[in-house]
Amino acid sequence: MTQTPHAKPLLEDYLNAWAGNDPLRTAVADTVAALARATAEISGLVAQGPLAGDLAAARIDKGGGDAQKELDVITNSLIQRHLTSAPVAALASEEADVPEALTKGAPLIVAIDPLDGSSNIDTNTSIGTIFSVLPAPANVDPALSEAFLQPGRAQLAAGYAIYGPNTALVLTVGQGTAMFVLDPATRRYVLVFDRMEVPPDAREFAINMSNYRHWDEPIRLYIDDLLKGQDGPRDVDYNMRWLAAMVAEAHRILIRGGVYLYPSDARKGYISGRLRLIYEGNPIAFLMEQAGGAASNGSSPILDLKPTSLHQRVPLVFGSSEKVQRVARYVAAPESIAARSPLFAKRGLFRS
Repeated sequence: MTQTPHAKPLLEDYLNAWAGNDPLRTAVADTVAALARATAEISGLVAQGPLAGDLAAARIDKGGGDAQKELDVITNSLIQRHLTSAPVAALASEEADVPEALTKGAPLIVAIDPLDGSSNIDTNTSIGTIFSVLPAPANVDPALSEAFLQPGRAQLAAGYAIYGPNTALVLTVGQGTAMFVLDPATRRYVLVFDRMEVPPDAREFAINMSNYRHWDEPIRLYIDDLLKGQDGPRDVDYNMRWLAAMVAEAHRILIRGGVYLYPSDARKGYISGRLRLIYEGNPIAFLMEQAGGAASNGSSPILDLKPTSLHQRVPLVFGSSEKVQRVARYVAAPESIAARSPLFAKRGLFRS
């Protein structure tokens, strides 16, 4: 992770230096700047907590365990308002059934999760906003769902804002992953790390253990081996984390390393995974790969998947490349992993 010198540039400086005179890059830079202004406004609202009203009040139950909160609705409207002045043809939101048309003829479309971690609103725990910037496809109405059914590698930029003890904006425009922090005095984002790298060796994993009984056997076997610690085949003690906000888990992993898993499971509504490919999986995967990490659905890279529907769900594993690849080996053939064989067990023939 490379920290910037003492005189730290602003987000606008970073974007302008990257964009140069390229028209498409300039459009991306303008769009990211508009999203940044929106997240700065959301940060101020979140900081007020209960003083801003009952932001955690339930509005509607979207089904399958998704409850829409008051702050979900507010942030969605706020982001849409900021993007009306950006070169964005349409906005697809996790909070809306269909995309919203914005500026006709604009070169970009944006997919967004306005508020990740809604269950944390009333507990003063980190929440965030996740965004993905895509090219508006030719010969397709950008306000149709089909316009957003692009593989993650088509993304031109992606990032998130995390509203915690400080508000940070983590961004990639395809040239590494950078981190900016919102200066509360000026309300502008300042560059603090120009090239983040996922630490490879962290002994941490993030998963919701309460769902253990619902997982497929390969995931249970993987977690079992981690939980055995020094007494198991990994010969290392691990710590478990679960923050109930994927954006917070991604931020922790970018800073400290580790692996995050939200697998599919046997419950109704979870068979195909729980997180949204377009709004959550793709932007986080882009950030992770640009920081030297990886992201998969348990077997294939997330960025290689071709979405089939706007709100498609997907299993998601992300973090250090080695850890994501290890999960894939368990999923592919848990019986073939050396740790499953008595010869390679803790006190087997090939272990001291």
